[in-house]
Amino acid sequence: MKMVVPTAVFLLMVSVGMSLRHKQMVAAYRSMTWSMWLRLLLATFIVPPVIALLLPHIFPLSLAELEGLFMIAVAPGAPLMTRNIAKRGFDMQLAAGYQVWGALLIPVMIPLIVFAAAKLYERDVWIPPQALLTQIAEEQFLPLLLGMIFAYLLPALAAKLQPKMTLIGNVVLTLAILAFLVALGPQVLKSLTVWLPVAALVLAVGSVAAIWLLVPSPDPLTSRTLSICNANRHIGLALLLSGQYLHAKAALPAVAAYAVVAPAVMGGLSWWFHKQEDDLIAA
Repeated sequence: MKMVVPTAVFLLMVSVGMSLRHKQMVAAYRSMTWSMWLRLLLATFIVPPVIALLLPHIFPLSLAELEGLFMIAVAPGAPLMTRNIAKRGFDMQLAAGYQVWGALLIPVMIPLIVFAAAKLYERDVWIPPQALLTQIAEEQFLPLLLGMIFAYLLPALAAKLQPKMTLIGNVVLTLAILAFLVALGPQVLKSLTVWLPVAALVLAVGSVAAIWLLVPSPDPLTSRTLSICNANRHIGLALLLSGQYLHAKAALPAVAAYAVVAPAVMGGLSWWFHKQEDDLIAA
């Protein structure tokens, strides 16, 4: 079972690599200023964890639920599971570039943020950067490169396989979360409160709002893409880190709650974006 989540992430990253176009991704990078990248750093790595730490002061959450939501908040750059949610008004190349940028910063930002947050609860939690770097290299950059090579050598076949691999990866990840929930047993599940999905919703909406407030862009496509991607936190990485470094199996329900809520938020955003476009065309 420990290999299920990494396998799902691997498949999703290969799928991302198949859809990646180097020149278009570089162009998307160049369209953003250094000021935007700095504000994006805050919106991606700082604001969501701060929101997660504030949630227990708003809702009656347990420590395990806080830990699960916090690990979601510190883990950006999810494999692009947004393709079917945002078919229009969504820049896949910018999204892929954002994911690569976030993955490069993960070994630096996550250890610092987790260490600082743990100190607030008088705990010492240190995630070695080299461990994260190895994990990111094996589970993200390697499959990303494989996907790009496959798309370069066999572009027609890659175009056909890419949506199927995305679907398979998402299904495997969903089944893994359900299996972990079953393994927790009814006692843990009964201890959950109705406030958990509400808190997960606040975290997802807050991640979206962070982009709109901190990274405003004259290009609506940029704002839409980044806001959807920021809500799409890295479920697989959060599961791995919470189990390995926090030893918090009970944090899984919180991760699962976000895994359910986030697609609904992204789908709602996509519907709203598309409605705006339709209204403009009608006008």
